[in-house]
Amino acid sequence: MNALVDPNILSPALAHPETVLGALDFAGVAVFAATGALAAAREKHDLVTFAFFGAITGVGGGTLRDLLIDAPVFWVQDWRYIAVCLAAALAVWLVGAGAWRFRALLWLDAIGLGAYGVLGAAKAEAFGVPPLICIVMGALTACFGGIVRDILAGQPSILLRREITISAALLAATLYVVARQLGLDHWPAALIAAPAGFGLRAGALAWGWSLPAFPGGLVKKGTS
Repeated sequence: MNALVDPNILSPALAHPETVLGALDFAGVAVFAATGALAAAREKHDLVTFAFFGAITGVGGGTLRDLLIDAPVFWVQDWRYIAVCLAAALAVWLVGAGAWRFRALLWLDAIGLGAYGVLGAAKAEAFGVPPLICIVMGALTACFGGIVRDILAGQPSILLRREITISAALLAATLYVVARQLGLDHWPAALIAAPAGFGLRAGALAWGWSLPAFPGGLVKKGTS
């Protein structure tokens, strides 16, 4: 175990849903797994593919985070994460078809961006990672599983969309890290940061918020 690990966040461990960050962890995995299953539903895949999409989306971002911060890969240590992914995929399968599916994917993704932006930053903090890198780990945790999901589903990656997505995860992670640097405990920091990240993404979904595009560009011949 890394000597710099903060015992206050890992005891009880993040894997236990009784803690606020543990609860966010399981919730984030479930939500992202549901978005993976919804992507499979959109392409009319079978139940096995539903489970695969759910699992890889649910644990993808956290897996990369743990590898980068030299932490034990969370779902290898606790079977419940994969069980949550499979349960979320089965739930989507049982609910069946409907025009609501794509909107549900977007809103579930918004919840996941807020929750996992906080969780990724918090776990990196627990392993002694500098504050700026904690923010990066929060965004990576929240976004990487969705990137893999979109690639597998043949959809445009969230990295290529003008709408606010990654910014929502960055906001959640940044607010959490800033709150912790100001001395707030994990509970209030998480309760401030996660809803803020969700709110930014929700605003983008509801009112079309987006960041300004680069104003330049190639000028075609014959134009001024």
